[in-house]
Amino acid sequence: MISFVGAGPGATDLITMRGANRLRAADVVIWASSLVPGALLDHCRSPAEVHDSATMTLEDVTGVFERHGERTRIVRLHSGDPSVYGAIGEQIDWCVAHERSWEIVPGVSSVSAASAVLGRELTQPGVAQSVILTRLGGRTAASMPAGEGVAALATHGATMAVFLSAAHPDELASELLTADSGYQRDTPAAIVVRATWPDEKVVRTTVGNLAADLKATKTTLTVLVLIGDALADEPVGRRSHLYSPSHTTAYRLRSRPGSTAGRPSARRK
Repeated sequence: MISFVGAGPGATDLITMRGANRLRAADVVIWASSLVPGALLDHCRSPAEVHDSATMTLEDVTGVFERHGERTRIVRLHSGDPSVYGAIGEQIDWCVAHERSWEIVPGVSSVSAASAVLGRELTQPGVAQSVILTRLGGRTAASMPAGEGVAALATHGATMAVFLSAAHPDELASELLTADSGYQRDTPAAIVVRATWPDEKVVRTTVGNLAADLKATKTTLTVLVLIGDALADEPVGRRSHLYSPSHTTAYRLRSRPGSTAGRPSARRK
């Protein structure tokens, strides 16, 4: 079995229980030392065969898969959640082509970690009900489908999380402030460097100051940029319907005077 495991954003206790269990059982581990803390390997049993993918190509990785049979428990440890910029698609294609069993173990995304660090909900009634995860094209611009560039997506004005783009601060700022953009220069933004790592850094800024503040971090790796009015450091302007007394759900009728809603119920035995 080949398990593609999300290591989480950085903090060693933010890997899922399933992910940690897969590491404990693994015979072979391939991990990205440039993105995943080495302390996560403490979950591995000894002796496990460990490979650092920081210097490996896809062919090197699948070569490790190929050298070990179906009964070998292999963990491919990716940063964050492997479904977002995890480059697991081509590895899964290899597994399918070679009739190898595989699974994906989801992880805590850096987006979730960054919003927790900032203490903000990324979706707020009347402010933002969508979160866009994207990146600049950069050196891999050929992989960016038409209409998915930052400038095109910025027209929505939704909360945006920009990955893998800190090396191009001026380009990012420019694309966020095109004529049709839903953002303004004073739209709140945040730079989160190495979210949940011991050396985590958070910079609260605005779209207008974003480029300068990104340069000032002197960091281009493991940087997430969040943009949108939901990041504003102020009380929520509109209450959610979810817990409103006037809103009914399949589990809760509209609250009335003397209602028992919210009172503790007996525990099932």
